[in-house]
Amino acid sequence: MGNYLNPGNEKFRRMIQSEIYVDKTGMIKYTNSVLDTAQNYVCVSRPRRFGKSMAANMLTAYYSRGCNSKELFGKFEIAKDKDFEKYLNQYNTIFLNMQEFLSRSHNVEELIDRVKKLVIRDLKMEYPEVDYFDDTDLIECMQDIYAQMQYPFVVIIDEWDCIFREYKQDKEAQEKYLDFLRDLLKDKACIYLSYMTGILPIKKYGTHSALNMFDEFSMIAPGPLACYVGFTEQEVKKLCEQYGMDMEEVKNWYDGYSFDGVPSVYSPRSVVNSMRFRKISNYWNQTETFEALQMYIDMNFEHLKDDVLSMIAGESVAVNTESFTNDMATFRTEDDVLTLLIHLGYLAYDDKTKTVKIPNSEIRAEYVNTVSVSDWGTVSKALKDSADTLDAIWQGREEQVAKAIEQAHFETSHIQYNDENALSYTISLALYAARNFYTIHRELAGGKGFADLVFIPKKQFAEKPALVVELKWDQSAEGAIKQIKDKKYFESLEEYQDNLLLIGINYDKKTKEHVCKIEKY
Repeated sequence: MGNYLNPGNEKFRRMIQSEIYVDKTGMIKYTNSVLDTAQNYVCVSRPRRFGKSMAANMLTAYYSRGCNSKELFGKFEIAKDKDFEKYLNQYNTIFLNMQEFLSRSHNVEELIDRVKKLVIRDLKMEYPEVDYFDDTDLIECMQDIYAQMQYPFVVIIDEWDCIFREYKQDKEAQEKYLDFLRDLLKDKACIYLSYMTGILPIKKYGTHSALNMFDEFSMIAPGPLACYVGFTEQEVKKLCEQYGMDMEEVKNWYDGYSFDGVPSVYSPRSVVNSMRFRKISNYWNQTETFEALQMYIDMNFEHLKDDVLSMIAGESVAVNTESFTNDMATFRTEDDVLTLLIHLGYLAYDDKTKTVKIPNSEIRAEYVNTVSVSDWGTVSKALKDSADTLDAIWQGREEQVAKAIEQAHFETSHIQYNDENALSYTISLALYAARNFYTIHRELAGGKGFADLVFIPKKQFAEKPALVVELKWDQSAEGAIKQIKDKKYFESLEEYQDNLLLIGINYDKKTKEHVCKIEKY
């Protein structure tokens, strides 16, 4: 058992003996299906804290000849597969965490040299009897071992894309690194499986396609690995039952990503921590400050800020993901920025509609933190003041509410401020803090029609009043209240009829003023 060749199964053992472990061993069935085939190149990209390293450690424990993992995998899904033991611990497995190599290197050349020397040392220690043609050439040594000992290799590379995150502008360094990986992995008979994982898909260099042999599974197209991206709805339900957590609240905070056949995908780290600590909170951002998001959404592309505000308000926006070059430095359009944010986990992509949205409350809080400290004019202040605006509604301070909505009023080129729909975006921003206390519904059926906005208190805030909001354009706030009553929009809120506020908001196009009326039902 070496450091890089045939490591043991200790990391996987620690994973499964943790307080919470969700079985993702079914993924091994896919890697077994492509092993020793023309499709044996697999690159999986996911956001941080979505289990990339856990998957790499799991595969290492399964394939490595340096350990016996039958007992560790025995109680999990993969053990039920007919080919479970056929591939178990049968391969010379090389595991490389590129971030570790990078942290001990001053440049890419030093990183590559370090990888070669350390892996060759392990190879020679494991197989001293092999006649090596050139014991300074890594792939030559691997080929010699395969030819003389008949032991094929599995190569697993974690954090494969760290070069593109640390050397964002250094194209020469990036190309050297890609050439090294190509020379190591491409068309090598001795390698039965190449598995790489990182945040970014493989870098595109026009005609320079160093790693074009890989099948890529990303947040845009996860393919058959979709159910292994994060936690599924059923997996989270089981945890909520076990830990006594409110599934509806957990879903609101951590759900939001979706793929074909897997409509609900949850952020794994956040779900695990919410269960362990019995508390709904923002755990994802503890691994990176919101300045990382700020750098991208503050870029000066036409419509970008407008679209970010729309998404904070709960809308989806169109995106073209095709032009993205899979790095963190080349941005030619707003679409490139939005596509990067999909890969970073800040946006959820819908392949059917070709749109993106902010996936959940946890990530939305990141955007609000970012916009609040950015120079986005009155919108930044409106978001910071939204808790005061919500309190003003509870207290019936109509003028303060109207002024706050005025402050949140924004004009964009594609969302013209000229109808009730646009006004609803403004209300959503002015009352952003309401998301902490309420589940918000737009166009909720009730009585003889649909209420524009309905705020239903979350279970832990049952003492707060439910809110029914009707919006008017060039009419009157009093007329909005009357419509709520006449059409009985509150009929579906029977349990709140002793604690219910009716809110009418009108925008006067001539005076450009908002008027708010609040009435206790």
